[in-house]
Amino acid sequence: MAFLGPSGSGKTTLVRIMTGMIDPTEGGVWMRGQQMPKRVLMKRFGYMAQEQALYQELTAKENLDFFASFYLRKQKKKRIEYCLRLTNLTEHQDRVVSTFSGGMKRRLSLAIALVHDPEILILDEPTVGLDPVLRHEIWEEFHRLKQEGTTIFVTTHVMDEAEKCDRLAMLREGRMIAVGSPAEWKEELGAETMEEVFLHYGGREK
Repeated sequence: MAFLGPSGSGKTTLVRIMTGMIDPTEGGVWMRGQQMPKRVLMKRFGYMAQEQALYQELTAKENLDFFASFYLRKQKKKRIEYCLRLTNLTEHQDRVVSTFSGGMKRRLSLAIALVHDPEILILDEPTVGLDPVLRHEIWEEFHRLKQEGTTIFVTTHVMDEAEKCDRLAMLREGRMIAVGSPAEWKEELGAETMEEVFLHYGGREK
């Protein structure tokens, strides 16, 4: 499921509430039947924020090892290798993160979100700064994970990525103003592209 909306519409605030990072001013979020934040649920989801939460003085592999240690024992090495390969960082695994480009740090943040093989993924603009080839590979992996039962929430401004999702929710000024599939929205509005849909909903009055 993708959360769409203009800048400032509340997408990042919503995912931070979902992960228990901030408390809502009203209402609440339930995940797997339990209200967030709930410590027991922390191992069951992976979160990738817009801003990097990386240890700059450590290598990419050391960062992954640190975060994986909270969740894994037997499968840790295998999962680290897999996530480095998926994000095309294997050859850079021993480089200190402070020497990474912005795109490489973004890829490492995604690898960390995936390292413990979570059943729920919450990803805030996961492919910003990535080249088209790597974006395509990562979205193929998202679809494979979905087929295996992983629930994935993403925020995105990229309309071709939104079209890859099963469900979409349009946010505006902190409110969810429309929910549906890409096909449903295009049919309802008589639109040919998701850009047209975004312009319609993104600029609609409350």
